[in-house]
Amino acid sequence: MDSVTHDLADAQWRKSSRSGGDGSNCVEVAHLAGGRRAVRDSKDRTGPALVVTPSEWVTFLDNVKANAS
Repeated sequence: MDSVTHDLADAQWRKSSRSGGDGSNCVEVAHLAGGRRAVRDSKDRTGPALVVTPSEWVTFLDNVKANAS
């Protein structure tokens, strides 16, 4: 088992505070070792997760904030 697979098996997922209130558009985020983040669709918890580096996460958040309405 590689480190990412292990990290995801042990991950503590939390729903994004920006997810829709009706539960139909939920994104979950987990903090991983080394500052990485994993993101997944809460409706498909056994499906794929996107794992990003700390700098990719910061870039993602900056873009979300810049494009928030």
